[in-house]
Amino acid sequence: MIKILIVEDDKSISNLINISLCAEGYNCSCAYDGNEAANLLEENIYDLVLLDVMLPKIDGYELLEYVIHMKIPVIFITAKTSTDDVIKALKLGADDYIKKPFQIGEIIARVEALLRRTGKLESKILEILGLKIDLESRTVTKNDKIIELTVKEYELLIYLIQNKNIAMYRDKIYERVWQEEFTGETRTLDTHIQRLRKKLGLENNIKTVFRIGYKLEV
Repeated sequence: MIKILIVEDDKSISNLINISLCAEGYNCSCAYDGNEAANLLEENIYDLVLLDVMLPKIDGYELLEYVIHMKIPVIFITAKTSTDDVIKALKLGADDYIKKPFQIGEIIARVEALLRRTGKLESKILEILGLKIDLESRTVTKNDKIIELTVKEYELLIYLIQNKNIAMYRDKIYERVWQEEFTGETRTLDTHIQRLRKKLGLENNIKTVFRIGYKLEV
């Protein structure tokens, strides 16, 4: 699965990009300053970096010099919109440049185009546990039969797949899929888990982890 690092200090913008790209089937991590981004880059392998210019601690231009030595494609997403800023970024080695404010559809299209150019784009079809998931049409089939899922059931399934074989806490799952603070009420999440198990025949794969939450066992 394609791994993308989002480096953006505005958490509302970072969350929007993160949610949108995860819905497209990408595996995203977020950093909110240059130091955090540098640490994540040392610890993980990424296929693409989305990078703001004006960052705390280490700015985007300085971080870019570090990233390009790792041969990772970079798209700048920034409010610095002058022609000189664009030229500077491209000369320093950025692969693309998106100006704020942006349409999220533009981010998705530019990411896909750059991944295609660099030969990193994976198939938009996921096959796992007898399921075939089309990430473009957001359809799930089993034995050539389409399984009807609600929006949240689909997003929950994708999140479980992205974190397969990892025991995840209920609050983390809920906040990621529902994008609101977890208050301790588990009924909504538990009901969706039960529906996924039944609809997809994953009773033996979506495990309840005592005192933690759930795990998709593959």
